[in-house]
Amino acid sequence: MTNVVEMRHIEKSFAHNRVLKDVNFSLAPGSIHALLGENGTGKTTLMNILTGLYTRDSGEIEINGAPATIDSMKQIAFIHQELSLVNDLCVYENLYLGRELKTHGLLDRKKMIRETQSFVDQVGIKLNPTDMVRDLNASYKQITEIVRSLMRDAKVIIMDEPTTSLTDVEIGEIFEIMRTLRSHGVSIIFISHKLNEVLEICDSYTIMRDGVVVAAGEVTPTLTEAEISRHMVGKELSSSEIYRPRQIGDKVLELAHYTKDREFNDVTMSVRKGEVVGVTGLLGDGRSELFSTVVGADKPDSGQLLIDGKPVRIRTTSETRRYGIAYLPKNRKENGIIKDLDIAENMTLPMLDKISKMGLIDNKLMSKTVNHYIKQINIKVADPKDAIGSLSGGNQQKVLLAKALNMNPRVMILDNPTQGVDVGAKAEIYNQIMDLAEQGISFVILSSEIPEIQQLCDRVYIMFHGEVRAELPHAAINEQDVMLVATGGKLGGE
Repeated sequence: MTNVVEMRHIEKSFAHNRVLKDVNFSLAPGSIHALLGENGTGKTTLMNILTGLYTRDSGEIEINGAPATIDSMKQIAFIHQELSLVNDLCVYENLYLGRELKTHGLLDRKKMIRETQSFVDQVGIKLNPTDMVRDLNASYKQITEIVRSLMRDAKVIIMDEPTTSLTDVEIGEIFEIMRTLRSHGVSIIFISHKLNEVLEICDSYTIMRDGVVVAAGEVTPTLTEAEISRHMVGKELSSSEIYRPRQIGDKVLELAHYTKDREFNDVTMSVRKGEVVGVTGLLGDGRSELFSTVVGADKPDSGQLLIDGKPVRIRTTSETRRYGIAYLPKNRKENGIIKDLDIAENMTLPMLDKISKMGLIDNKLMSKTVNHYIKQINIKVADPKDAIGSLSGGNQQKVLLAKALNMNPRVMILDNPTQGVDVGAKAEIYNQIMDLAEQGISFVILSSEIPEIQQLCDRVYIMFHGEVRAELPHAAINEQDVMLVATGGKLGGE
């Protein structure tokens, strides 16, 4: 059987940086193929070559057994992690954006709605073509992108981290659509750092490291996450726990009966000096909204915020610095980094007053500060003056961590701190959190990843529909109990 995609001996360099080195990649028809590797290994570059965005320096590409052409590359759709939908348009308007159907010079809305519905029916989902995209949940936004790909006659769909922001239920919906597409002969390239999902949904895999393919094969019942990880990082990851017991001090931050209508209700929790506290549940549980209110981005309806036992009111996010609170938001690309600034500028934004003299930035002091954090947090940077977008996801996250540390915080609130970060960078970030906690900095970790909570947290609060339903100490944190409470159940003793 002819492979739908065959890439042979692909080479690509940017200036003196050799990104792809003699890469071979094959995709069978009607299959789901995992493309794996740490951030910065060349996965996205390879896919951009496949879709025609980049030109290869050398090598061959065949699509359906024939040399690739501009027309045949149009059969390949790339659904990026940051979706390209317009929230203020409805579903069918997004699907036909830029190629609207017209009759006698007027938009033929009825025909666009009818044809959208026929494609929606093909994938077996309930999606109204006239629904506003802003009203869709995350999985249905992904599905809308998939439908758009099918309407453009895509035979191959590249899905980049499609489940990063989804709940377990939503992931199930996406996987069901992927299986339906596979049964219809559509091939899918699945890029993900969630290795358990690779084992669940994929038929085959290719693993890249430093621009080279280091492993490829079938996903069999004997393939393990540990084996995949070993290929990705080039060594055996330590099986020992990252969590380290340490001296815990007095309460530094407390919430007492914190409430905001329709978002969270009667939340009481505390964080002690040097403690790492997790807040988990399913997406939509209210934890992000809760801590967005804590840092002054919104106002609670009732309840108290206490710092060192004293009630305080934080009205703006800028006031959080005065109380020693640093906050890393969930979506780093929208709310964390500033794309028009370079790495050094992003890192030092909170301390411009400290690195300036007479209103001018002291470049030597700025460079000294930046290099200190690059070394401390092990950020892989060619030049601090490079664009922030030139860094991998894991290194961008480390820049944000350094940015927060520049505030000399007592409490760091990290919302989804390793989203889109590969396994190697995750371990580095986890160890940094442990090191800082040992120095007395307190952490609040907002995360849906239970292994992350297990690795890091002294305690975890489990939320359901905006309420804290359980609190577990480190030794008692396990996936079964967390999921039971996060889905509305009660623990055996309750």
